[in-house]
Amino acid sequence: MPKAIWNGTVIAESDEFETVERNIYFPPSALNKEFFHDSPTHTTCGWKGVASYYHVVVNGETNTDAAWYYPAPKEEAKNIEGYIAFWKGVTVEK
Repeated sequence: MPKAIWNGTVIAESDEFETVERNIYFPPSALNKEFFHDSPTHTTCGWKGVASYYHVVVNGETNTDAAWYYPAPKEEAKNIEGYIAFWKGVTVEK
């Protein structure tokens, strides 16, 4: 079962996931929501659309913009709508 780990803590885990561009995207239900805080950051991908971000906070440490998702992706990326992916030191194990 894929899981995302940061700062020694499992922050997301699910048997359900999507893989896009070598990134594993977890469904919103997979998140341990206490570790996620909305970020004002947004970026744009040419084929997926506008991404929103979360800061990941574990044991008092913040990993800024370490998770991203597409709340309203373009048609080509509808399979990851609302799903969350990670970077910036978050380890994803399959």
